[in-house]
Amino acid sequence: MENPILEVRHLSKTFGTNAVLKDIDFTVNKGDVTSIIGASGSGKSTLLRCINLLETLTTGEILYHGQDVTKGKVNASEYRAKVGMVFQSFNLFNNMTVLKNCMIGQEKVSHIKKEEARDRALYYLNKVGMAPYINARPAQISGGQKQRVAIARALAMEPEILLFDEPTSALDPEMVGEVLDVMKSLASDKMTMLVVTHEMAFARDVSTHVVYMADGVIEEEGLPEKIFTNPESLSTRSFLKRILNE
Repeated sequence: MENPILEVRHLSKTFGTNAVLKDIDFTVNKGDVTSIIGASGSGKSTLLRCINLLETLTTGEILYHGQDVTKGKVNASEYRAKVGMVFQSFNLFNNMTVLKNCMIGQEKVSHIKKEEARDRALYYLNKVGMAPYINARPAQISGGQKQRVAIARALAMEPEILLFDEPTSALDPEMVGEVLDVMKSLASDKMTMLVVTHEMAFARDVSTHVVYMADGVIEEEGLPEKIFTNPESLSTRSFLKRILNE
C-alpha cells in the first residue's frame, strides 16, 4: 500500500521572467529511493530547494503527510529536521568539530539534551565510518569525509526523508565511491531518499523510482529499468545516450 510522505502538486518557480520549474507533480512514498536526473540547468536543484523551503515556490503545493508546508503555518526548522537535506558543498560549520557539527542541530532545533545528542551523533558518525574523526574540524578532513559527516549530521536529526543535492559533484573521483557506499547502505536500510544526481549507476541500480527532468518539467518518470532500457521520450533517450557514452 502506498504511503505518501511528500506530494508535490503543480509546483512552479519563476525567477523574474525565467520559468525554472513548470507544473511539477510527483509523490514520494515511504521507503522510496527516487533519483532525479537531467542535464544541468533543468531545475533539479531548485526543485529540492523548494521542497526544503529554501526557495519560495511561485505556485503549487508541497504536502508533507497531507499538510501544505508552503502556507507559512509550518515551523521551517522543525520541518527541515524531518525533511533533511545534504548539500553538494557540505555546509559544515568550520569552527566546530565533527562531533559538534552533528550535535548542534539536535540541541538547537530538536531541544535534545547534550548527552543524548552526543550519543546519537556518535551512533550516526559510526554508521558512516567517521567515528575516528570526531575531534577533527572540517578543514582537517577530505571532501568525501566532509560529505559523510554532513550525512551523519542530517541522520542525527532522525528525519523521515533525506534530500540529496548532487552529493558527489564537489568530490574528487576517488572520493565519490565512499559517499555512494553510505547512500547505498541507507537505501538497504529503507531510508526514504530523494536524490538529485549525475551518478547514473546509482540511479539505475539503487533507486526504486527515477524522474527525468528537462527544461523545468518532468519529461518522464518510472521504474529504473524502464527509464534506462526503454524510455518513451526522445529527450530521455537522447540524454541517456549522451551521458552513458561519455
